[in-house]
Amino acid sequence: MKALRYTKRMIGFESTSNKSNRVVSKYLEMKLAKYGFVIEKLEYLDRKNVKKVCLVAKKGTGTGGLAYFGHSDCVPADKWFSKRYGPFEAAIARDRVYGRGSCDMKGSIACILSACQLFGTDELKHPLYVVITADEEIGYYGAKHVVAESKFYREMVDGKTKAIIGEPTLLEVVFAHKGTYLIRAVSRGKAAHSSTSIGENANLKMIPFLAEAKRIFDETEHDVRWQNDLFDPPTLSMNIGINDRNAAVNIKSPKSVCTIYLRPMPGITVDPIIDRLQDIAHQHEIKMIVDKRSEPFLVDPESDFVKTALTLAHRQSAKTVCYGTDGGLLTEIEDKIVLGPGSIAQAHTNNEWIAIEQLTLGTELYAKFIKRYCCG
Repeated sequence: MKALRYTKRMIGFESTSNKSNRVVSKYLEMKLAKYGFVIEKLEYLDRKNVKKVCLVAKKGTGTGGLAYFGHSDCVPADKWFSKRYGPFEAAIARDRVYGRGSCDMKGSIACILSACQLFGTDELKHPLYVVITADEEIGYYGAKHVVAESKFYREMVDGKTKAIIGEPTLLEVVFAHKGTYLIRAVSRGKAAHSSTSIGENANLKMIPFLAEAKRIFDETEHDVRWQNDLFDPPTLSMNIGINDRNAAVNIKSPKSVCTIYLRPMPGITVDPIIDRLQDIAHQHEIKMIVDKRSEPFLVDPESDFVKTALTLAHRQSAKTVCYGTDGGLLTEIEDKIVLGPGSIAQAHTNNEWIAIEQLTLGTELYAKFIKRYCCG
């Protein structure tokens, strides 16, 4: 089974987002070229000057057709359940493949690789695109580069290409997901021994900001204006983190950091929340920025593309999910869904796995989409 073999091979590449994904990208580039794709290779340096690679590949000629979007990066695996097999050594047990990235989302990429080789270039009346981004796990930076720089992506938009974002959905058809906003607030003081009258504790500046954040959190949990019943939970899932990284309890903290992670939903603007937090930050000499931003994903569940996807997937109705994907950046592509093998419940866990059956079914389903939109 080729999808299983590809999954095992890709797990072996440690492509966590804090490292370069060049090696796994080279492997994918080789496979795509072997299967007849013409490839755009987009490289960039991330914030820590690490080289990242996005691949945008096209098989066939003309416009329209089908596009698959995936990402080659994965989250770190600092803790792992097995001493016998490391997180970047694929292990098979109980009809599952264990390994970091197996579910999110190297198994999905393996399925599209397996499906696309079933069709020769001469069989394609419309093109098949495969897009593999970097840095999806830490802010969708690779997708931003694709949208800004890829000629093939512009061709997809102009040609009204149908798109699948291959994140794990257990092969359910997903028509909406939440967005993501990361707010970072930093207050600064001056370190000194806490027994003295000198210095300044940065945490004291942060307290009013945290109090306002707590008031906003309570509102979003109870006020229907901030909620959307399409999702479970129907809230913004506002998560507040604080950290002063102080070396000892008797030192006045020179720096205090608050992070706020929001998951905005279609039809709800979070601009009033940003404004309220910015006002209180300004009053207390706190520097606040929106560090990462991705909009919610929403398409018409009654659209022809969604209905066709449901037929091909043998599903009764389309679903929503509460996590984010590169799809939030693909706003210019009208017809798109999230659809991939594996369950999000297994993603990012310390024993991440994907069922071998999902690899088989995922390959078969992606092949159906290629036949419908590229060969018809």
